[in-house]
Amino acid sequence: MPLSEYEQRVLEQMERQLTSDDPRLANTLTSRGGRRPVTRYVIAGAGAVVGLLLLVVGAASSEPWLGALGFVVMFAAVAFAFAAPRRARSGPQGAVRPDGTVRRPTGATRPGTRKQGFMSRMEERWDRRRHEGDR
Repeated sequence: MPLSEYEQRVLEQMERQLTSDDPRLANTLTSRGGRRPVTRYVIAGAGAVVGLLLLVVGAASSEPWLGALGFVVMFAAVAFAFAAPRRARSGPQGAVRPDGTVRRPTGATRPGTRKQGFMSRMEERWDRRRHEGDR
């Protein structure tokens, strides 16, 4: 059932209001996502097949550089398939103040700080266990 002219006007008015109030939100809602994961696997599969063909042709024609190129193409295709796709941060990042700056939640990490590394955490656990045994 199509919208009436009145409903269309109200909807357009609401869209304009949203765009003027929060342009970043409006842009996020109207932007399209990246490639689907299936497309990533199709591209990687095609690359692996091309690489395998280059490898076989290089071996059959006694051209080692062509076989090496085929191996590199296959390796790159598999690495592309298993690499995690880059994702934009989703969810709330903080509260927007009236002046447009973002106030981050108290538990959130700052952009300039790094999270603790694996080895640092293991060392802390080791120290805690050693000190617990001293008691």
